[in-house]
Amino acid sequence: MEGNGKPEGAMEIFGAQAHIYKHACNYVNSMVLATAIQLNIPDIIHTHGKPITIPNLVSALKLPPHKSNAIFRIMRLLTHNGFFEEEEEGYVLTASSRLLLKSEIQNLSPYARFMVDPVLLASWQVLGDWFSRNEESSSAFETAHGAPMWEICNTNSLFNNAFNEGMASDSQMMRLIVKDCGQVFEGVSTLVDVGGGTGMISKLILEAFPRLKCTVLDLPHVVAKQPECQNLGFLGGDMFHSIPSADAIMFRHVMHNWSDEDCVKLLKKGREAIIANKGKVIIDDMVLGAEKGNERDITEMKLIFDVLMMVLVTGRERTEKEFERLFIESGFTHYKIIPIFGLTSLIEVFP
Repeated sequence: MEGNGKPEGAMEIFGAQAHIYKHACNYVNSMVLATAIQLNIPDIIHTHGKPITIPNLVSALKLPPHKSNAIFRIMRLLTHNGFFEEEEEGYVLTASSRLLLKSEIQNLSPYARFMVDPVLLASWQVLGDWFSRNEESSSAFETAHGAPMWEICNTNSLFNNAFNEGMASDSQMMRLIVKDCGQVFEGVSTLVDVGGGTGMISKLILEAFPRLKCTVLDLPHVVAKQPECQNLGFLGGDMFHSIPSADAIMFRHVMHNWSDEDCVKLLKKGREAIIANKGKVIIDDMVLGAEKGNERDITEMKLIFDVLMMVLVTGRERTEKEFERLFIESGFTHYKIIPIFGLTSLIEVFP
């Protein structure tokens, strides 16, 4: 009890204790989710076609019976966290676990698994040490591994594949709304997808707008051996050195990877590439503070991504005003923000 003798004081303190423990142990949620994906639990429930009991789930997982209690306990936590629902007959999928089905086009399993990759997790172990280092341009990732993340991608094929698969799975979510972005691509004949990886976004755009001609610009080791087609080409290069001319230059989830200084360099290169065509730059990224109403989960995820960019690279998530300063410094005259579903917004920037 507090000194004033009120039992509410103790309850408040114990509530604070639970709050601390929840956040200190949040990695348990991440690891249990990754384990469920590794074991294919969402796919097994989906294939079962009806609510599944623990014994049936253990049998489908081909696990020894003595693991039944352990499976029950992780299913209890995952159900509490909204990944499954428990009915009288057994467990069923929710909207979240349906997004983890490996048999579906919208499948975020590679992204969820990548976020607990040991190479990434090592960065968090040295975050406190990173704060004490007097190296303004480095990241905690570089402190942990001795090189920036992009260099590790170039030398570690397993990590590079996990990264590309994770980003491609995230890009598939754009399939849900790209067809509604006709006004963004109106009057655009050629588009360069800067940092476009394996070309997933360009492929989705071409599905909706087949008249376009898209070029994916990324580092040589990323685009090597990527299959081309009539309207989709790949170009290995350094976006800081040169961006091919086009009607539109697209940066999807690129700006948040880089410092303000580097973003200005990229935007200037993008402006040079579209100025002759009187085109525009298209940015798909998070905009801090752009949430409508009480969207606590979305706000929290944007703040988490902001710290994630600080730890893994040298970037950040930005407010509209912070984006505006970058645009002005890069020589652009005006911009338009188009909120899209989910965490990100489309920003059209004009010279």
